[in-house]
Amino acid sequence: MQPTTDADATGLKNMQQLIQLRWIAVVGQVATIAIVHFGFGIRLPLAQMLTALGFLAIFNLASLWRWDRREDVTDMELFVALLVDVGTLTVQLYLSGGVTNPFIFLFLLQVCLGAVLLGPRYTRTLIAVTVCCFIGLILFNRPLEISLENGRGLASPYIQGLLICFALDAALLAIFITRINRNLRARDARLADLRQRAAEEEHIVRMGLLASGAAHELGTPLATLSVILGDWQRMQPFVGEPELRQEIEEMQAQVARCKTIVSGILLSAGEARGESPVQTTVRAFLDELVAEWRATRAPGALAYANGFGDDLPIVSDSALKQTIYNVLDNALEASPGWVGLDASRDGEELVLTVSDAGPGFAPGMLAQLGKPYQSTKGRPGGGLGLFLVVNVARTLGGSVAAHNRPEGGAAVTLRLPLAAIRLEEIASDGN
Repeated sequence: MQPTTDADATGLKNMQQLIQLRWIAVVGQVATIAIVHFGFGIRLPLAQMLTALGFLAIFNLASLWRWDRREDVTDMELFVALLVDVGTLTVQLYLSGGVTNPFIFLFLLQVCLGAVLLGPRYTRTLIAVTVCCFIGLILFNRPLEISLENGRGLASPYIQGLLICFALDAALLAIFITRINRNLRARDARLADLRQRAAEEEHIVRMGLLASGAAHELGTPLATLSVILGDWQRMQPFVGEPELRQEIEEMQAQVARCKTIVSGILLSAGEARGESPVQTTVRAFLDELVAEWRATRAPGALAYANGFGDDLPIVSDSALKQTIYNVLDNALEASPGWVGLDASRDGEELVLTVSDAGPGFAPGMLAQLGKPYQSTKGRPGGGLGLFLVVNVARTLGGSVAAHNRPEGGAAVTLRLPLAAIRLEEIASDGN
């Protein structure tokens, strides 16, 4: 089955509305024919009219079967469905008086639905078809034995038919056009969300290009600094000074950390040499991540609890690791004394919850979670951390949620589908 676009999904919902309307038309026409023929004593060609209704019911059953197996609906297919409705209505009116039948104004229902569902070209064609049908019913019809005298008011069968026709038109238009408009508004909302996502992804691409370029530029000076510090460590003035040697070693450690960060950026961009995905497990991946974060940030600040359960083989992903780092770094900045990381499993999802004891999120921040440059830190470029976290999680098919904890502080929850990182899924694709 082909992927369903937003336009196709809306077309399918609109087709389903037409199918529902057609069932109402079948039931309504059966009831009307029975009341007119047997209740009012107006003779109708029952065999021909019921045959037309049978065709409409069979067509509707075929439509149900077809649109249950397919998910894409074009304007042409909606147009053909409306043409069938117009054709069946024309046959019924031909058999029951033509334009003298008070239900002639049901044509307006079809025209209004076409104007809402179809493009201008198809709408104009549908109007032309209904006008031709109207003219044809003037010229050709089976006369109906009904008095057109209107002086009797509601006692006149013709006036009663007009009243019923008006009520049907008004009720069906109100119900179905409201539903169709709701479908169209939902489609527009989805398209707006897709445009927003595209803009955010373009923003991420630009940032990635800048980061990759900066990493390339930083590689040479970092390598030079590493060589110079190594030479200093062997020079006579520093050999006899333990304090200076300790500071040089610290500088070397920081340069090595910078080189690791640069390598991570290039790895995320697919430009690192000699690097390949690493086979690991959920527990090993998280334990290694926590150990690295503690070693480079705050050794005693992180409270880590792994309740994932039975371990699973996965492929280590640097982007995912950096995503979790970003959330932990934000929590540490808000709460230097304590950060919590809880790992668990919910069905086929890995759930990671990062908590802190800081001031929590402002209500406006929670409403704009994941939007770029939404930050309370008051520095230029702030707010990109959670923006990147949300987009990486979304790329993996997951989600990010945040809330303020009742006891104080904030919590950010990442939900990631295991299928996106599980080793078997990647191996099955041959990668």
